[in-house]
Amino acid sequence: MVHIWKIVTGTLLFILLFYGSLALVPKRPITYMDDDTLRVYALSHGLGPIPKSTEGMLKLTDNPKNPVTAKKVALGQALFFDPILSSDRTVSCASCHKLDEGGDDNLPAAVGVGGAVNPHHLNSPTVLNAALAKRLFWDGRAPDVETQAQGPIQAPFEMHMTPQEAVKRIAANSDYRKRFKEVFDDNVTFTHITEAIGAYERTLLTRSAYDRFLEGDNDAMSVKAKRGLNLFIQKGCKGCHTGISLGGQSLQQFPLRRTLSDLFRTAPFPFPNPGGFLGKEGMKKFRVPILRNITRTAPYFHNGVVKDLREVVRIMSTYQIGETFNEKQIDEVIAFFKSLEGEIVPYRLPQKEAK
Repeated sequence: MVHIWKIVTGTLLFILLFYGSLALVPKRPITYMDDDTLRVYALSHGLGPIPKSTEGMLKLTDNPKNPVTAKKVALGQALFFDPILSSDRTVSCASCHKLDEGGDDNLPAAVGVGGAVNPHHLNSPTVLNAALAKRLFWDGRAPDVETQAQGPIQAPFEMHMTPQEAVKRIAANSDYRKRFKEVFDDNVTFTHITEAIGAYERTLLTRSAYDRFLEGDNDAMSVKAKRGLNLFIQKGCKGCHTGISLGGQSLQQFPLRRTLSDLFRTAPFPFPNPGGFLGKEGMKKFRVPILRNITRTAPYFHNGVVKDLREVVRIMSTYQIGETFNEKQIDEVIAFFKSLEGEIVPYRLPQKEAK
């Protein structure tokens, strides 16, 4: 018995010493770059501005298998806002993706027909800039916006339609029937429905002060926001929140690190997990959220249980970086996030039809 007690005591002492030693590891120093150096550094490390021109947008988001054209986008926009694609005609894509509110619904968990709540208590990601992502849904199972659009229409707790029912309902509408013939030179199909919606979503890119700074306007971002961008880059946040979209490119483990306070915590995350969702294949791997317009998309994380963006920064710095940001650093990161608040670019689309 004494021998077992010595083993337990020794193990606990080792754990305490190990986690205590982590606090002694020197923090990575920050070099606050001047504006031009910061810009060059950001651009050379995969960050970049949303294009202003239609040509730039198409180069960035167009899908060769589903070319973007003016009529297809107009058709997709109509379908995006039309509750005709839900079983009780009360829910549209726009119900969970409000374009004037950050591209999400600002609810902890998505709500579908009849008030049904997502059984995994999953938060609706933003649709804005989603076409830039390589991974969609929280488990990253969809590779593009066209594939993603198929899910909510069919989910029983969202729009609750079968592909056959959706086609039948759309084809019964003479205006839609005519427009599908014009755009696709074909009858209504479920694939064409989601291709039209996807084409529209490919145009939902937003530009902000951050984009203007990357294009050379040193006054576009505040000094505090630029300090936040310095932190974001040099502390390693950009390693996951990468690309023009600042996220959506990969699946990542969360939480990546543990703290001394987690030693006796059995919960999978440093916050409650209603719905029990554990990411892809239950491995706590999640699609990295897009940070553009993040200040408008509360509540946060996959289950929407964290309302305060400051708390999100604190959690992410602790559990992903291994260095809890202080209040000043959090202020600076939030200022950077505010520079990502953008408006949808009114691109003028080509009139050429896809056949």
